[in-house]
Amino acid sequence: MKSRPFRRLVIPAVAAVAAGAAAWSMPPRRPVSLVVLVVVDQMRPDYFDRFGAQFTGGFARLRRDGAFFPRGTQDHAITQTAPGHSTLLSGRPPASTGIITNDDGVGDARYPLLDAPGAPGASPRNFEGSSLYDWMLARDPEARALAVSRKDRGAILPVGRARADVFWFAGGHFTTSRYYRTTLPDWVRAFNARGSVARLAGKRWDLLLPASAYPEPDSEPWERNGRDIAFPHILPGADSIADGVALYPWMDSLTLDLALDGVRQTGIGRRSGPDLLVVSLSTTDKIGHDWGPDSREVHDHLLRLDRWLGRFFDSLGTMVPAARTLVVLSADHGTEHVPEYVRTRLHEPAGRQWLDSAVTEGRARFDARYHRDFGFRFEYGLLMGDTAELAALGVPVDSVAAAWAAVAARRPGVARVYTPRSLAHAPSSDTMAARWKRSIPPGTGWLFAAVPERHVIWSKTGVANHGTPLEADVRVPILFMGPGIRPGRYERPVRTVDIGPTLARLIGVAPTEPVLGRPLREVAGP
Repeated sequence: MKSRPFRRLVIPAVAAVAAGAAAWSMPPRRPVSLVVLVVVDQMRPDYFDRFGAQFTGGFARLRRDGAFFPRGTQDHAITQTAPGHSTLLSGRPPASTGIITNDDGVGDARYPLLDAPGAPGASPRNFEGSSLYDWMLARDPEARALAVSRKDRGAILPVGRARADVFWFAGGHFTTSRYYRTTLPDWVRAFNARGSVARLAGKRWDLLLPASAYPEPDSEPWERNGRDIAFPHILPGADSIADGVALYPWMDSLTLDLALDGVRQTGIGRRSGPDLLVVSLSTTDKIGHDWGPDSREVHDHLLRLDRWLGRFFDSLGTMVPAARTLVVLSADHGTEHVPEYVRTRLHEPAGRQWLDSAVTEGRARFDARYHRDFGFRFEYGLLMGDTAELAALGVPVDSVAAAWAAVAARRPGVARVYTPRSLAHAPSSDTMAARWKRSIPPGTGWLFAAVPERHVIWSKTGVANHGTPLEADVRVPILFMGPGIRPGRYERPVRTVDIGPTLARLIGVAPTEPVLGRPLREVAGP
């Protein structure tokens, strides 16, 4: 298990809407049997406008029949998969869920995976507080949940700490960890035994539509660092398809198929009360990292995903009526353009920065002087370390933080740097400071938090990345579709922490703790 950031065991009280139970526990406007959360990892909201005319399936249905908020935000500073997923149904930011970065997400050696020797263990033990499924259980102990994803954190974190049917892809098949169960259910074993992954070996990925339908160049020199940059792409052979399939669109198709099998075999959604289904689709993130968000590959993948989502909704509707199904789609984060694309196509400054080198010398000095490891590490703008131990040794932590922040601020591409002292005194109008406050739990040991300049990404190598508090990374779509929801496009800013409270209001349950998010009036009423 990865070491946690140094912090006291504190679940922070969120300055939030703490509505009374009576305000939440109103009867649902219409009976709902199944709440479905669809997460498209690294989905930018502008994809709906860029490719919307070519969407004919699930994305098209959501836009036509749903309430669309194109100005949704993952309103925190470290925009990675684990922190983002922790906000989606909890109503709370990472400062409250305790999930600061991917490394502090779900890795847990105490809970090994089933039938996946060598794969890292996982559990939700780092997640603090409750989520929508807990609120559902508090009202109805018979409520059930099923969550599936390629990524462990994508399946685990929306559900929270509750034990449920939670499955992800590892070792060439879908599995879970011993936190949830000691053996895989027969239906998951049967799904894996069908050999769907093996049948993809050597498959050709070509364009879904004629080449003239894609305005993007077929290849750019920065894509995949110059390797395999043009269509068609050939999937790995039989000896490596189990690991390599995650890069290609069909991984999302497999995930959707597993979700449908799960609904069919477990019977969720066929009770009088609501159940929960979480489907986190990870391929947009992988393709976006390797080819970039402005690539023909991302365009073609989203067209395929649109068609697969349409078939998914159709098949789901044969088991749980659409009139009793409440769907929300969002993302765990957005992403920035590839810096080379920005410089070449947009003719604007752009670049990469990673500040670990800015702390290497200082780390060496401390380790040599005190002969101990203070756990200094840089993660996506945040320099963490055991500041409590430093203080106990008489080290002036504020002065050390200010000195290290000054070094980081001089690095190219860094717009501003906060220390714990300066962040605490930042005005409420400082958007970047507010996002950092929503990322760092009280008691965390840290020395500086940095913000890059526009079009600068936290990255040492590679093609595209996310993880900053800048607009391209925090912006995500939020769409609701289901009984009683009025279709429309709503341009006001909303946040992913609003999703859980909105769903709670719609199904007549109450959060079991204070939450930051508010029910969206356009969806849940006043």
